[in-house]
Amino acid sequence: MWKNKKVSVVFPTYREKLSIRSVIEDFFSTGYVDEIIVVNNNAEDGTKEEVEKTGAVQVFEPQQGYGYAMQRGMKEATGDIIILSEPDGTFYGEDVLKLLAYSDGFDVVFGSRTAPKLIDYRANMGMFLRVGNWFVAKLIEFLFLTGVLTDVGCSMKLLTRNAYEKIRSSFTVGNSHFNPELMCLVILSNINFIEIPVRYAERVGKSMVTGNSKVALFLGLRMILLIFRYRLVSFFTDKNRNRKAARKNA
Repeated sequence: MWKNKKVSVVFPTYREKLSIRSVIEDFFSTGYVDEIIVVNNNAEDGTKEEVEKTGAVQVFEPQQGYGYAMQRGMKEATGDIIILSEPDGTFYGEDVLKLLAYSDGFDVVFGSRTAPKLIDYRANMGMFLRVGNWFVAKLIEFLFLTGVLTDVGCSMKLLTRNAYEKIRSSFTVGNSHFNPELMCLVILSNINFIEIPVRYAERVGKSMVTGNSKVALFLGLRMILLIFRYRLVSFFTDKNRNRKAARKNA
């Protein structure tokens, strides 16, 4: 609970059997998390049983993909505040407080893993990933003339219930490039947001995406194409809106 507001955390899981139980317990131990929704997205054998040993609520999303899992989790969450994260051991439950503190003034709080002092020495955030995430985030910042962004791929973030309701029907991405779509939708919906640094640790097990440089590069290209698509759509939408307004005032 945060200032009489119920706090929900959403964890999608596919290959986190070895870490998911301890991560759930870590987030609950903060004292601020009221509900954890684990979205079992065709997870590896044994994951279901590990979740059942905790106080988390487990739901099953058969449509494979990070974006589909996140959307299902947000749909199932009942909190006034929804925190998205991952149960792979890379994020710390203690950063929940940091996100919540900023939620007093912002409807969306994006996390960033690119602050050097907050990256654990064994974390998978080498030069390639760090610069890549920074570059694509800056592309969004430039194209949309928005606030400071430094990490397009950070999966730890917070949305208030009001912010989520504004964008929930607009999601189109079901795979790993879901994060930049969420960012674009927040910006285009004029939702007030801020980005803050969070700690980033070594992952338990190997990532299906960042563990392979070719896959990560391909994902980055998909993110860039998605961002340009949203910018073009918003440009023509604004142009048509201005034309209608001009005719009405003529």
